[in-house]
Amino acid sequence: MDFFSMELENKREKNAPFAERMRPKTFSDVLGQDHILGKNGIIKKALETNSLPSMILYGPPGTGKTTIAELLSKSFKMSFRKVSAVSAGIKELREVVSDAQKNIEMGLGGTILFIDEIHRFSTSQQDFLLPYVEGGDLILIGATTENPFFAVNKALVSRLILVEIKSLEEKDLIELINRCEKKYEELHDIEVTIDDDAKEFLAKRSGGDARRLINSFEVSVMQAYDGEKSHVTSDDVRDNFLNQVLKYDNADEHYDTISAFIKSMRGSDPDAAVFYLAKMLLSGEDPRFIARRMVIFASEDIGLADKHALEIATSAFYATTVIGMPEVRINLSHACIYLARAKKSNSSYVAIDKAMSFIRKNGAGKVPNNIRDAHYSGSEKLGVGGYLYPHNYEGGVVEQNYMPEEFIDEKFYDENDRDLK
Repeated sequence: MDFFSMELENKREKNAPFAERMRPKTFSDVLGQDHILGKNGIIKKALETNSLPSMILYGPPGTGKTTIAELLSKSFKMSFRKVSAVSAGIKELREVVSDAQKNIEMGLGGTILFIDEIHRFSTSQQDFLLPYVEGGDLILIGATTENPFFAVNKALVSRLILVEIKSLEEKDLIELINRCEKKYEELHDIEVTIDDDAKEFLAKRSGGDARRLINSFEVSVMQAYDGEKSHVTSDDVRDNFLNQVLKYDNADEHYDTISAFIKSMRGSDPDAAVFYLAKMLLSGEDPRFIARRMVIFASEDIGLADKHALEIATSAFYATTVIGMPEVRINLSHACIYLARAKKSNSSYVAIDKAMSFIRKNGAGKVPNNIRDAHYSGSEKLGVGGYLYPHNYEGGVVEQNYMPEEFIDEKFYDENDRDLK
């Protein structure tokens, strides 16, 4: 790096946000991630063998994916080109590839192409990169908060090493807060102290996200500043978090949470069910989506074991159409707890799936003549008729054939001891 480049970098750092200035400068500064940076870790081995493979770094936000990519470029002395999958197109990718090839031809070293949110790339964009990754024209490092097996082109995934970046543990976050204290004092020449219980609260509420923690730390320190020093208490930190809304880190968490919600109700655990309901509502989930899932659950998992379950669930769904948040949370909680506590039976769900599977395999057969439509004149000449009206018989029940003749012995509904009689 020449003098002018160093000068520019120093100016950028001086004007950068606090979170950016806290970014690790070396791998030894990186907190957590011992599974990849420690002994036998994939990044550690790549540095030791001076061999960098193309890879996808996947994990929650604020865990260091971009930092690790930048540190790799410095360690391997490679050109670093960063693009966002949200805005980059094929044209920009062609320019990066062309520049990378020129660098190789001129003996200037290799190029790392870092693609943030690589899961947002279209299949054609991902396919475009394949020959250049395979040919060694560049090293591709993609970053994603999604599960790469679902979100990234299979052809690309098969050619890259998948590296999981984990959420930071509480001890790592406490260490980060201590570093933030020292750095903030150094930058602003003021005394900063933060109580231990405030540190613990910050670490827990950050959800393993270093960037979220640093931003919350900075706001808390500014709010607690009295003109001379800043003493941050747990109350200061709580006030900072009070109006913050939870956000899903990725699409997987959305599906994981609704899955946990359904399985908690199915497992008859009202506390867990209402916990996940609260998480979804605080994360901005559409109450109608939650209610629709409860309507499905009422028939799929409770069914004939409780005659009121479907009524409760459909009433909750109706409530979401006429009542908004925050009041509708009470209706949803009512339904959620009722469904979790109700007796369970999936006999209706099993019966319809068994019948549909049977028909797909064997066809639907022919409706017996005695229950075919016989309201028109001439039906008797066609052999249609002979229906026995059940209400004319004792108990409102009469034995007659309802199934197609060829399937007369088939059974689809298996009554269990939880089904109401």
